[in-house]
Amino acid sequence: MSTPVVSVGPVAEAVRSGLAAAASAGVQIRELRELEELDRVYQLYDSIWRPDPKNPPVTTELLRALTKAGNYVSGAFDGAELIGACVGFFGAPAEVTMHSHVAGVSGLARGRSVGFALKLHQRAWAMERGVAAISWTFDPLIRRNAYFNLGKLAAHPTEYLTNFYGFMHDGINNGDDTDRLLVRWQLDAPLVSAAADRHPAVVSAEQLQGATVALACADDGRPLVSPGDGRPLVGSAVGGGLVLVGVPADVEGLRRTDPGAAKAWRVALREVLGGLLADGARVTGFDRAGWYVLELPEEGLTS
Repeated sequence: MSTPVVSVGPVAEAVRSGLAAAASAGVQIRELRELEELDRVYQLYDSIWRPDPKNPPVTTELLRALTKAGNYVSGAFDGAELIGACVGFFGAPAEVTMHSHVAGVSGLARGRSVGFALKLHQRAWAMERGVAAISWTFDPLIRRNAYFNLGKLAAHPTEYLTNFYGFMHDGINNGDDTDRLLVRWQLDAPLVSAAADRHPAVVSAEQLQGATVALACADDGRPLVSPGDGRPLVGSAVGGGLVLVGVPADVEGLRRTDPGAAKAWRVALREVLGGLLADGARVTGFDRAGWYVLELPEEGLTS
C-alpha cells in the first residue's frame, strides 16, 4: 500500500488541486517521517487541544509507529514553522480505505484555509496509493466544522456515533459527551472533485424554503425540538421530503458560558439527527446558516 501509482488522470488533478490549495494558503505541505518532525506534530496538537496529559490526541511514539507502517502523517509549514498537521491510517485492505484520525491547525493560522490544503494533500496522497475513500469523524454540533466537511470538502455523513470517544476533558470538548458524525469522502466523486477546485457543495434556497424544520434554535439560544407526538416545527415531512436540523452558532462558547444549554443541544441533536439517520434519512448537505439538510426515504420514517 506504500508505493504510489503513476499520477495520471484524476490522480494528477488531485495533486494539482492540492498544490494550488497549499499555494493559496501560503504553506508548504509534506509528508513527515523523522522523529523530530513527529514530535513537533505532538507539540502542535497539545497546544491546540490542551488535553488531559493522560490522554493526548497522539503521542510521538504512536506517530513513529504509524509512519513506519506506511501510514499518513503530514505537516503544513509557514517557512520553518509547523502550523498544521494531519494523521491518517489505512482501513481494511480489501476496502482500499483510510481513516483520517486527527487534523489540526494553529489558531494563529485561522482563516487561511490551511485545513483545506491539508485535506487536499491527504486526498492526493491517498489516490496515488489506490485508496478510493477516506473516513473521519467530527463533532456535529460545531457549525464551522460541519460546513467545512460537508460543504467545502463534499464529504458524505454515514452514521451518528454516540459518545464515541468517551469522556475527554480538554480545551475543546470541555467534558461534553463526544458524539461524532462519521463521514465518508469518496475521493473521485464529481462533487468532491468540484469541491477540490473550490466549488463547494451548496444548499439551494429552494431546498430551505420547502423543507420541514425538526430542530431549531429558540429565542433563548436553547434547542427547540419538534413536539413529542412527531409533528414537525414547520412544514409536513413525508416520504422523500426534506428536513432541516439546526445547530447553535457557537457551541464551544456555550460550553464555557452556559454548560446547561450546551448539554441540551447535545441531547437534542443526538435525538433528532441521530434518530433521523437511524431511521434511514440521508444528509444531503449543510447550509452555512446552521442547517443540516436531510432527505427522508421514499417510504417515510420507520418509527
